[in-house]
Amino acid sequence: MARTLTRDLTVGKPLKLVLTFAAPLLFGVLFQQFYSFVDTAIVGRYLGADKLAAVGATGSVNFLVIGLCLGLCSGFAIPVAQAFGARDESDVRRNVWHAGVLSAVLSLVFAAAAVLLCKPLLRLMNTPEEILEDSAAYIRIIFAAIPCCVLYNMASGILRSLGDSRTPVLFLIMASLINIVLDLFLILVVKMDVAGAAVATAVSQLLAGIGCLIVMIRRFPILRMKREDRQFSLPVAKKMLTIGLPMGLQFSITAIGSVVVQWSVNGLGVNAVAAVSAAGKLSAFFACVFDALSSTMATFAGQNIGARKLDRVHEGLKAASLVGVLYCIGAFAVVLLFTRPLLSLFIDTAAAKEVADMGVRYLTINAAFYIPLLFVNIVRLSIQGMGFTRVAMFAGLFEMIARTAVALFLVPVLGFTGACLANPAAWIAADLFLFPCYFRTMRTLRMRLMPDTHEYREPAKLHLLRRSA
Repeated sequence: MARTLTRDLTVGKPLKLVLTFAAPLLFGVLFQQFYSFVDTAIVGRYLGADKLAAVGATGSVNFLVIGLCLGLCSGFAIPVAQAFGARDESDVRRNVWHAGVLSAVLSLVFAAAAVLLCKPLLRLMNTPEEILEDSAAYIRIIFAAIPCCVLYNMASGILRSLGDSRTPVLFLIMASLINIVLDLFLILVVKMDVAGAAVATAVSQLLAGIGCLIVMIRRFPILRMKREDRQFSLPVAKKMLTIGLPMGLQFSITAIGSVVVQWSVNGLGVNAVAAVSAAGKLSAFFACVFDALSSTMATFAGQNIGARKLDRVHEGLKAASLVGVLYCIGAFAVVLLFTRPLLSLFIDTAAAKEVADMGVRYLTINAAFYIPLLFVNIVRLSIQGMGFTRVAMFAGLFEMIARTAVALFLVPVLGFTGACLANPAAWIAADLFLFPCYFRTMRTLRMRLMPDTHEYREPAKLHLLRRSA
């Protein structure tokens, strides 16, 4: 099989593979958060706390819609990883072609619907009237650019499925630098206000997606399509949607809980919205390691299930757990020592002392529960990488229920502190479902193994295993 930039995760020591595969991903996510930092800092420092609150107020509805698209992209990449692990080149190309077609069509549909519904959604979320127009101006552009976002995430997901975790990072770095320059130009020179930040994000995502697509075409012989690979097949499309839609819905179901929490935070006033926006950016920065490990486990599990090496999936998960727990301990120590100085990057902590105090409280409480967040990421993505996306989707339901319960019952009693507890409650609830689900999934797959040789009893297709689960 022609490899070029591809990487086989089905052989070698799992800990070493997890670390080396996750490292470029982590660097890319960190850089992505860096330009997100700059985005927020420019808006908060140059446009003021109200503008920062306007952008922050869109976070949950953004996650609701964009999360659906990102979940689809992640789901469509799983059959590619499994086919690559199984050494089936024609199946790899067929899956990539259908992933591209489905992504293009669905992204256009989602973009049109989201642009039309963005303002009603913001009103439904109890967005303060004084920031409503700015919030709508920002999120409308983000939604219109959904195809740009999908292009990058679909292309980078396919590259990672083939073992290339470096190329997406290189283009993400390029996009980040472009985004920063455009932020400064559109906000400070052109005076586009918060809309400038949205345009900068859209343009940078488009360029990163085009870059990844060019690399896929030129440097991956395995992806050079033949005529038969480009024939649309309803069974293949159904297979892709069966995996992709549950992952997308999982993000959206999770986001519904976040929307309810955002609704409750919006009701606490502009200061609370600004505090959650600033502290949320810092929390996203600390969560970069979890994102990198989860993407690693999705590819690691997908390739090894395709290669019929079930035990390696478990070994990989143990390796990711060890790395992640050690990181969580260090991250919490950093939060305790440096949260207030870090918040000063986004807001004037002396002039906005109440916002700063709220931000410190929010981030400290969330960081204390990073270990449950770690397992939400790596266990869920391992299950999904094995092909059980519909089962893993229910973890999002548990998160939604927990966040909604906190927003409806704790926030009215505890105020802002109650809002700070929403994420930890969601992470713990998801873990209570995911751990039994993971072990049940492993048992289901292990039943297909010969006890002596650890080979499948019969060469059944993986979708039959998923159906039996």
